[in-house]
Amino acid sequence: MPETDEFDAVTAELWAAVEPDFLALLSWEPRMRVLYFPHDHLYLGVKACIVAGCYRASTYACGLCSGCRSRWKRQWQGLSPEEFAASSAAQAGRYLGIENCVITGCPRPWKGARVRLCAAHNYQRTVTLKLAMEDFFLHPDVRALESYGLCQTAACVRQRPGKTLPYCEAHKARLRDLRRRVRDFDEDHWRRTVTPIDESNEVNLRGLPDRVVAEVVYGLQERIRDCVRTPYYKLRPFCDLLRRRQVSSVEELELTEQSSGLHRQLRDAFIRYANRRGLSPETERHKDLWDLQAFGHTKWLRFTGITQPWLRQAAKMWAWDDLPRRRGDNVGDTVQSRVNALEKLSESLCLQRPDHGDHPAALGRGDIIAFGNRLAFLEQRGDITLRSRHDNCTYVRRVLIRMRAMGLTRPGQPLHGLPDDFALGLEDVPALPDEDEAGHDLPPEVMEVLCANLPQLEEDHNRETRLATEVLIDTGRRPVEICKLAWDCLQRDGDGKPVLIYDNYKSHRYGRRLPIPEATAGLITEQQERVRAQYPDTPQNRLRLLPTTYRCVDGTRSISPAWVSSRHRMWVDSLPDIHVAAKVEIEGQPVTKMLPFDKAKIFPYAYRHTYAQRHADAGVAVDVLQQLMDHEQLATTQQYYRVGEERRREAVERVTQMQFDRHGNRVWRQAQALLDTEHLRRAIGEVAVPYGVCSEPSNVAANGQDCPVRFRCVGCGHFRTDVSYLPDLETYLADLLRNRERLLAAVDADDWAKAEALPSDEEISRVRRLIRRVKDSVDELGDEERSEIEQATALVRRARNSVVHLGLPRIRQPLPDIRPNRTA
Repeated sequence: MPETDEFDAVTAELWAAVEPDFLALLSWEPRMRVLYFPHDHLYLGVKACIVAGCYRASTYACGLCSGCRSRWKRQWQGLSPEEFAASSAAQAGRYLGIENCVITGCPRPWKGARVRLCAAHNYQRTVTLKLAMEDFFLHPDVRALESYGLCQTAACVRQRPGKTLPYCEAHKARLRDLRRRVRDFDEDHWRRTVTPIDESNEVNLRGLPDRVVAEVVYGLQERIRDCVRTPYYKLRPFCDLLRRRQVSSVEELELTEQSSGLHRQLRDAFIRYANRRGLSPETERHKDLWDLQAFGHTKWLRFTGITQPWLRQAAKMWAWDDLPRRRGDNVGDTVQSRVNALEKLSESLCLQRPDHGDHPAALGRGDIIAFGNRLAFLEQRGDITLRSRHDNCTYVRRVLIRMRAMGLTRPGQPLHGLPDDFALGLEDVPALPDEDEAGHDLPPEVMEVLCANLPQLEEDHNRETRLATEVLIDTGRRPVEICKLAWDCLQRDGDGKPVLIYDNYKSHRYGRRLPIPEATAGLITEQQERVRAQYPDTPQNRLRLLPTTYRCVDGTRSISPAWVSSRHRMWVDSLPDIHVAAKVEIEGQPVTKMLPFDKAKIFPYAYRHTYAQRHADAGVAVDVLQQLMDHEQLATTQQYYRVGEERRREAVERVTQMQFDRHGNRVWRQAQALLDTEHLRRAIGEVAVPYGVCSEPSNVAANGQDCPVRFRCVGCGHFRTDVSYLPDLETYLADLLRNRERLLAAVDADDWAKAEALPSDEEISRVRRLIRRVKDSVDELGDEERSEIEQATALVRRARNSVVHLGLPRIRQPLPDIRPNRTA
């Protein structure tokens, strides 16, 4: 009895949460318990059959219901579906189901579509009165008869055809067939569990307990609020299953691995919605399984793997403190990873200690050592990776530090009595191997191949996947930022240039602005037109630029980063091998060969690194690049394009083979033969100047700010330049010529001032000769060597980490064109 009272209270709460307008939409009558799904509803409706007068729904592209489609394919395929629907053949032989007698007010079922009268009225017309149908309707003795009652199966809403017949004609036929096949069966159980006679666009909830009915109706309402499409043909089989299982709550429905995925989805959804009624952080924080919807996030947070009560309680208090500071779509996974690390600690304590770690005051440094040894053992056995071992140690260390900062070791708190030496230090965290590069940018050769195969991505999958990938490449945004772009994400600045409006979910900064090329703006404009045409009735401010068709029919939900990533991976794996130049050692000699690029390194987030690298190669200042990447810390931006010492040294050695002095003579030809100490000496004995390097001691000591010859580099014996400074030298020459013409045309300056500021002919000639000498040296190289020099030059310019500001123009290297044939 208490259980029934509890169920009644839950049922009342669920019905109280169902809105009257939703019940009116479904034509709900508590006595009949039948849901009528309107044809024209966005999330519930299914278009009606195009045959006039046919009340059935159509789930076929031809627009016909199953019955009309069968007759069309069987006899009338010479006609188009539209012609068939308009012909008399569509009406002939059309099954109309069972309806009531046509005599006004008579509730008894008719004998058939031809007769349209119940058995009693048909007998009265044909035997007793012997009248034509038109005259029978007007006869004074014809009146409505009383109903024999509904079919006695629990779910059926059809009328019984006779006083002595307990079932409708359809269920009578089913029972007759069942008796022929099964000798002994429970007819009472059959009455309770047999499925109703389905009518189009209806879902019958009769025969289900009140609690189940409330859960289904409330869950259906919440699915509509979440913009999830649930037509009648998806819900009806699930309700029939509930009736057959005779469960008292949806939560009691047990499904096997062979069960329908749709049944599992609906069951989990209805349970989730029912459990969320009155959901709040205050009630959720005391459970061992948290529904993160109560905290404004998605997914669940489990603490069941932590066996020690004190550690589990402390983990909950830590999560309660940590969740408000988390942002983004993966908060659940992020916090769960920290809790999982505590589970590893809990498992270690349970295995290592006699008391299974139940007494925090008895713990100490030895238990931390045992935890580290167990993780090392799991790594050696292959259960976890080195990265997982490192992360688990890091997470446990940080969480324990935070727990102590929260005061959880005070009297009355879960960690009271926990010794100070029960803590992980930095030395307890295993180091990860150094990576060659901080970023994960893709080489230009790889990007060219990917961009050339973008049409295949659209052909294999869809337009949205290609557009998302293309905008990721062009803008360098995070995948989630592109996937969730609003429809009106494109604006123009004061100069008429396109600007992308996006939200930085990771840093919780919204309405960010990013200048983009016109070609990218053209892609977005084209997509806007497609989406607007596809969803003309959806308000513009609710539309997404990349809408999903999964569980959404109005364009208000966007595709997910995981969805894009999975299709991007299938596309990349389908491409032929991409070869890039790589240095290998053959018989002790370094040789450059074209080797296949690892496709595992091609993933959507790599385009962000590539975007940063491309701009860094072009000489974009790091502070400007920080704004482009929308980073709060400059150090974060530097990690996106910093290169490894090995690659930097290789490029420097290659470029310095083509180093020139101020006269244009080649110097440092044997750079590769220098000892490491000589590399170091040159590194600390030189300073960067605008068009090369300077080795003048006083200027080096002053970090390039104390030039004795007033920065006339091309006339100084301490000056060296190389091919990587060629763009700067050419711009310097153009600047000298421009300044000379401007000074010669000046009329308000004294002659001595003009002479002092006027660039000399010797300086201009020296710069011209130096540029010509560098270009001639490059032209003398073969195609392969020239390509290697170009790649090394780009790398050296990227790695050049100090720029001298002398009031001279800074030159930006043009962005490499990885898509020369691209059109908007």
